[in-house]
Amino acid sequence: MAKDRKKKKEGGAFETARTIIYALLIAGVVRTFLFQPFNIPSGSMIPTLLVGDYLFVSKFSYGYSRYSMPFGLGFFSGRIFGGAPERGDVAVFRHPPTNRDDFIKRIVGVPGDRIQMVNGRLHLNGRVLVRQRIEDHVSRDFRGSVRRVPQYAETLPGGKTYTIREGQADRGPADNTREFVVPDNHFFAMGDNRDDSNDSRSWGFVPAQNFVGRAELIFFSTDGTAGWLKPWRWVQAARIDRLFDSID
Repeated sequence: MAKDRKKKKEGGAFETARTIIYALLIAGVVRTFLFQPFNIPSGSMIPTLLVGDYLFVSKFSYGYSRYSMPFGLGFFSGRIFGGAPERGDVAVFRHPPTNRDDFIKRIVGVPGDRIQMVNGRLHLNGRVLVRQRIEDHVSRDFRGSVRRVPQYAETLPGGKTYTIREGQADRGPADNTREFVVPDNHFFAMGDNRDDSNDSRSWGFVPAQNFVGRAELIFFSTDGTAGWLKPWRWVQAARIDRLFDSID
């Protein structure tokens, strides 16, 4: 009897270990080839993405490169099995030229495009994009003072529309630039928070092989008032209205 109980216990432990191993393998395959979670640490994509948003990025949207693999350990160059990013996509990529950090921005220029900022207006191939003023973003600082930030609905050729912010009212340091011509196999990326974004206006183009994937869905969001050691505040800190929002 004792021997049977020992065998049953060992068999149960083996089944548990096997289940855990299978789960880890499945999670690894999903993360490597299908969807990878990311969190937003900065405000460069406000109002589309907020600090504290957690989102899924589809790895298969643009195919695969070494940077699609864990730790950038791909054993091939270029991209395989996928299409190119399109204007308007919100994409994750390795920040050139170091290729170490993951950045997330909106793609506004594809190969062959001519891009220029003139007095805060985005010009694409010699034409200024349609931009419509919408409601200001209203917030309060720690003193209780109200701050209003101008917002606009900007529309790309083809009809893709998204919201941008102009915190310095078209007078920001990158609101006037030279004309950029996007080379083959490269893309031009900009943050929706135009006056608070480190993007292609300052460091140049994104090589095609640097893309990790396309941002698809916000699966969780927190305002940062509850740390991991304060679980009793997690529900209060969660931005419930942002859960499962698609990213446009």
